[in-house]
Amino acid sequence: MERLIILDFGSQYTQLIARRIRELHVFCEIHPYTYASKLVLSDDIRGVILSGSPCSVRDADAPNPDLSHLVGQVPVLGVCYGAQLLAQQGGGEVLPATIREYGRARLSSLNAASALLFEMHLDSQVWMSHGDTIQRLPAGYDIIASTPEVAVAAFKIEGQDTYGIQFHPEVTHSTEGKQLLHNFVVNICHCAQSWTPDHFVDSAVAALQATIGPDDQVILGLSGGVDSSVAALLLHRAIGPRLHGIFVDNGLLRQDEFATVLKAYEGLGLNVTGVNAAPEFYAALAGISDPEGKRKAIGRTFIEVFDREAQKVQGARWLAQGTIYPDVIESVSVHGSSVTIKSHHNVGGLPEKMNLKIVEPLRMLFKDEVREVGAALELPAEILNRHPFPGPGLGIRILGDITPEKVDLLLRADGVFISLLKQHGLYEHVWQAGAMLLPVQSVGVMGDERTYERVVALRAVTSVDGMTADWAHLPYDFLAEVSNKIINQVRGINRVVYDISSKPPATIEWE
Repeated sequence: MERLIILDFGSQYTQLIARRIRELHVFCEIHPYTYASKLVLSDDIRGVILSGSPCSVRDADAPNPDLSHLVGQVPVLGVCYGAQLLAQQGGGEVLPATIREYGRARLSSLNAASALLFEMHLDSQVWMSHGDTIQRLPAGYDIIASTPEVAVAAFKIEGQDTYGIQFHPEVTHSTEGKQLLHNFVVNICHCAQSWTPDHFVDSAVAALQATIGPDDQVILGLSGGVDSSVAALLLHRAIGPRLHGIFVDNGLLRQDEFATVLKAYEGLGLNVTGVNAAPEFYAALAGISDPEGKRKAIGRTFIEVFDREAQKVQGARWLAQGTIYPDVIESVSVHGSSVTIKSHHNVGGLPEKMNLKIVEPLRMLFKDEVREVGAALELPAEILNRHPFPGPGLGIRILGDITPEKVDLLLRADGVFISLLKQHGLYEHVWQAGAMLLPVQSVGVMGDERTYERVVALRAVTSVDGMTADWAHLPYDFLAEVSNKIINQVRGINRVVYDISSKPPATIEWE
């Protein structure tokens, strides 16, 4: 399978480069820049992209891998830091910019004959983000584009398919950035653009059949979400009833979700066991208010319940997980382990506890690609288009300690919100939505009575992959209807507010 390799020097845009290339139906992988020394070129590697970086190539400890076995042997595109690194390693000079260039700029000159700039136009808008500039290019490096402030906005090494660009083609602010990446990937690297959802399904099923033994049984924890459901369909297509799905009701799912999801899985022909374990989770959560403490209690109880059910499966050799590519990338960050913002809700600890091997059929896909594969597998729309839902569920949407009474309140309020989003045709225009039960009470008046009841906050965001998000600008009339219905129908709630925070700085969930 043809592929491109992206060497990550720590840029915030690296994943975006990969996403743009995947949109061209070309497979690519992100590796830390240290992978350069291990990279052995083969016929399937069609090109290498060097990402940007928060570092300066002039720093003594700046990333500086040996690229001599790559440059001139395979097409290479250096982006921002990557371009400066190519120039410096070739003997050029990189200095602090006299005028730092951040944001929009215009190409004041470009070589229209360059394969990289094919069908791009003079005055094209590009996005700059750099404090250094290439002051002098090495011999044999030709300038192919400039801006009024940056003489070397793009260059090519003579006699090679090696290019450097000072701007970021992967961001939407570079209006012809997609054209440039298409030129590099298709015209220069000669990729066939054959990596489609159907192609992925066929290759993934073949790989699973080659990996999992003919008598091996596989266990998968299902959540009703798109990731675990798509993983289940892939495995089911590969090994049939030897896949054993376990769907645990932790008492923190949405209204009627347990029964609805089980019915959907049954309709897909999946071998799934539903386990109602709400009392165990409530007991484990009793008196715990700290968000991290709640996550750990939920995770620990899940492992106990899941392990108990999994032990009933004879011949289990594998534990399947719905891990997706952003999780994989973050686990091998160029900067090392990330700071823990919150514990992951996955089944950590289970493989060692159960002596199982791991299989992750989606580990190379971004979230939107998972949905595309799900569509190719004919996953029902109610699961395929389901909003992301946190593993700890309502446990982190109830601020403070958890009780069955609080869960019941939030279940009904959240049910009103989600059902009205669907009724008004807004559900599929929102990335994620839900209600949060706040640990405060407020004064209200209902009829002739004074009330002192709870407050619910509504949260709805728009996003592509959840890495960044903006609050959804829902119509005022709609929000008024939601508020009115919650207050009238859910006794115990007398005030509804709407969260208008974006990510960053706020997260999507409140805990």
